[in-house]
Amino acid sequence: MEHVYGPHIFHTSDEDVWNYLNQHGEFQPYINRVKTTYQDQVYSLPINLHTINQFYKKAFNPTQAKKWISSIADSTIEDPQNFEEQALKFVGKDLYEAFFKGYTKKQWGCDPTELPASILKRLPVRFNYDDNYFSHKYQGIPMEGYTPIVESILNHSNIEVRLNTGFDKSQADDFDHIIWTGQLDQWFGYSEGRLGYRTLDFEKFEAEGDFQGTAVMNYGDESVPYTRISEHKYFTPWEEHDKTIYFKEFSRACGENDIPYYPIRLVTDKALLKKYIDLALQERKVTFAGRLGTYRYMDMDVTIKEALQLSKKLIDDIEASHILQSFYHDEQL
Repeated sequence: MEHVYGPHIFHTSDEDVWNYLNQHGEFQPYINRVKTTYQDQVYSLPINLHTINQFYKKAFNPTQAKKWISSIADSTIEDPQNFEEQALKFVGKDLYEAFFKGYTKKQWGCDPTELPASILKRLPVRFNYDDNYFSHKYQGIPMEGYTPIVESILNHSNIEVRLNTGFDKSQADDFDHIIWTGQLDQWFGYSEGRLGYRTLDFEKFEAEGDFQGTAVMNYGDESVPYTRISEHKYFTPWEEHDKTIYFKEFSRACGENDIPYYPIRLVTDKALLKKYIDLALQERKVTFAGRLGTYRYMDMDVTIKEALQLSKKLIDDIEASHILQSFYHDEQL
């Protein structure tokens, strides 16, 4: 199975979302165990007791590791003003430079001092040997891929799918109401300027047997141009293949003709977003939703949850003859 748009492991603790998706396809349990290289060494992610002991050539137990991390963390930073300061406050210089600095620069295309501290909300360290990348109750990958699941969701008498069909605002009068999940700024013709996005390029390779022995290998060194390599046969261990395909993943600024993968949300972007939200709130026949429509980074489970909630909200408002709200995000639902 090939993940054309990059690796997607479904993970959630929301039982309603999990049950909804399982109505449309069978999931196989899958635990994502990510590795990373730094200066020709391989380490376990997220940073855990194994990582700490590997990196410092120690044999700490959890209590000793906590004391060690506390001793190397930068205690002089009381109120972190950016991502770098937040990371230094949490884990100190060595772990920051090994596992955060280079990767973050490549992923976001800017210095970590330009990113908000809020990106790193909590201590990114586990003081045990748990290397499960996610901590959600349900984790898996569809047996037949995501395409049949989407096809099943769309297989409804009230749904008409038009492929390779553009949409122009002039067509809005043909419909009672529109749910817009395209780019928020695109709807308004980029009148206030373009919101910043990152896009991804994937360089595909084929090889005999195995290539790297794991599904995902990050590359923390800034000198390595790609952020990670994913080997897709490891996402579906129930399949058997003599050959393998793997992808080098490159992150860069999103151009006009690129696929926008995730929002940057720097200070300038947030100011611009406020202008577009003000415009969106003036719309009466449009509801802006989803990652692109609300300019947010959202995992698959959150996106599905919001779609289900929004659908119910719109139906309830229509039945009650209420004015349909135009801009939805999770705090409003």
